[in-house]
Amino acid sequence: MSRTKILLADDHQIVRECLRALLQAEPDLEVVGEVSDGLAVAAALARWKPDVLVLDWMMPGLNGLEVTRQVRRNTPEVIVLILSMHANENYVREALRNGAAGYVLKDESVETLVLAIQAVRAGQRYLCPALQESVDLAQGMDVESDPYDSVTQREREVLVLAAEGHTAIDIAEKLSISRKTVEVHRARILEKLNLRSHTALVKYAIRKGLLPLEK
Repeated sequence: MSRTKILLADDHQIVRECLRALLQAEPDLEVVGEVSDGLAVAAALARWKPDVLVLDWMMPGLNGLEVTRQVRRNTPEVIVLILSMHANENYVREALRNGAAGYVLKDESVETLVLAIQAVRAGQRYLCPALQESVDLAQGMDVESDPYDSVTQREREVLVLAAEGHTAIDIAEKLSISRKTVEVHRARILEKLNLRSHTALVKYAIRKGLLPLEK
């Protein structure tokens, strides 16, 4: 088998540099590119055509969950492997449910990461040892409908910005839409997700992995 081509997506340069050096030392792996922003992933996939995307969960621009969903929809031939500092079980289940083939914590050894890459490249699903006891891989196979699937891309952008604490005026400026449109999107989000307040929206975003737990 030819060398596995890898794209690294992480917003910390030192992490990317270390990962590149460590993975390049493996005879069957090749790091073909790297990005620091979730919005840059799609173009990078088209440019470098990797076999495996090693993706951080909390990315600027577009978070790991949304990147994973887009990869599954637009470039399903690319395998997504999440590499994250977050051991939250909901994050892991969301990653698997939305198309990730594996999830590895950043405090694991490089040997574990290499093993994970080899496993997902071979068509297997992989969880690092620290997660294997608490998360059932079969749960990620659940195809039960999720209300979040009915939320449009624009509504997701509004959801995240609102959960981060931005006002309707701020969101309107960031997304180049009117304040009234923002309020319409927000009302539809609350309705679709059966949420009753801004606090509930923030808690949902954290639980869903759209915001870090420390927010």
